[in-house]
Amino acid sequence: MQAYRGKVLTGILAAVLMFTLVLSGCGNSGTNEGNTGNTGNQGSTNEPANDGNAGEKPAEKVTIEFWANKFEDTTDAWFKKWTDEFNKSQDQVQVKLTIVPGDAWAQKLKAAQAAGKAPDIMTMSYSGIAPAAKTGQIKPLNDLMDPTVFDDLYDNVKEFVTVDGQFYAYPKLVEPSAVLYYRKDLFEAAGLDPAKPPVTWAEFIEYGKKLTQKGIFGASIAQTAPDLGWSSWGLQHNAAGHLPITDDWSKADVMNDGYKQLLTFYKTLYQDGIMPKQQLSAYADAAPFGQGKLAMTVSGSWAMGLFRNDYKNMLDKIGVAPMPSIDGDQTKPTSTLGGWTLVVDGKSKQPEAAGQYIQYLLAGDPAIMIDFFKTSQFSKFSPRKSVDDAMNQDEAASADEWRKLIAEKVIPYAKAEPAYPWDVSIAFATAIESAMKGEDVTKALEKAEKTINDYIAKSKLAGTNPQ
Repeated sequence: MQAYRGKVLTGILAAVLMFTLVLSGCGNSGTNEGNTGNTGNQGSTNEPANDGNAGEKPAEKVTIEFWANKFEDTTDAWFKKWTDEFNKSQDQVQVKLTIVPGDAWAQKLKAAQAAGKAPDIMTMSYSGIAPAAKTGQIKPLNDLMDPTVFDDLYDNVKEFVTVDGQFYAYPKLVEPSAVLYYRKDLFEAAGLDPAKPPVTWAEFIEYGKKLTQKGIFGASIAQTAPDLGWSSWGLQHNAAGHLPITDDWSKADVMNDGYKQLLTFYKTLYQDGIMPKQQLSAYADAAPFGQGKLAMTVSGSWAMGLFRNDYKNMLDKIGVAPMPSIDGDQTKPTSTLGGWTLVVDGKSKQPEAAGQYIQYLLAGDPAIMIDFFKTSQFSKFSPRKSVDDAMNQDEAASADEWRKLIAEKVIPYAKAEPAYPWDVSIAFATAIESAMKGEDVTKALEKAEKTINDYIAKSKLAGTNPQ
């Protein structure tokens, strides 16, 4: 679900590619894990427990290393701003922040670990947490932070960072992978009610046909296997109630009517010319919609930031809605929640100090996180109830109808990104792409089934689900 570069997460694809890289370096025993104002009270957050004594600071002055993935410039600046504020507020703990470009992350981290100089704190996507926890690459946070801060997390997000009853990460944000954006003016021109966007897959196809005209395609959605591999996870849940592998990772689970309908949905959009045969951009980049080439597009929540930054003249024409579901029930998942957390390295020599910083930055004064969400144009969302409550009192945040809609109608029903290796995701995605381009749906699923089962056997994946 979610990892991201460039303007407003147009680099989420890089994060997904890191799905196979991040955990090869995170921690200290590499894996092939298939994986992104002034508070007036900065120094008053609760201190973490130290050897069981809540509120006790580390006895000696220490410097801890924090490595963060390179995100948008605004995010990098936010990390620097609040790390500086933390350092100003502390006598005994200082944090050294290093921003690491995504393409250098794995190599730099491995080299640091080999030299015994791994950072105390690092960013990690949700999908990496369970495998890293199981192999001891990251430490549980239960004894490093005030336990009440975990009560502030939404229940579905709390599950993302919990392994065997312990919390191994504290979440910074969530980002729905699938949201519907549509042109209200083009709806009206086609005789469609802009206040009633499609809610079923059948309606999405029907609307798409009516909206397709010379120079403008009716809709766009992911159409290549690398994009489909991660962007369709929510729709896989929606169609079948599960992902294309059994819970114990012992065999493929793709031959069902729900997945046949899912592949047929994509195939119809492509074969009927509702979406462009030649991909206009990567799924994560919603620029073609902003440029007026599409009447509807499915993209992640980060697209809101793109529109607000680069297509301000279009904002009054854009409608936002949950991604349509197979049967119109929009309490069923259509999206996964990608996003980023902070974790403490399994061999950190200063875990209490690391926990103190994480608590300050992500779990302390809600104003710190509100500052972050404002810099993102509210295109990212909080995993904390208290932050949402505070944002509902904030003039800019409470007035943002797009933020409210996604927070209330998408995020509560979204699923976590899967923890299984990327090979499984790309096998199923290849089936979707093959069906889109003309292959028989059943045959495409049979090939995916064989590919997944062969991978399970070859990699001895059965029974290794860490969750």
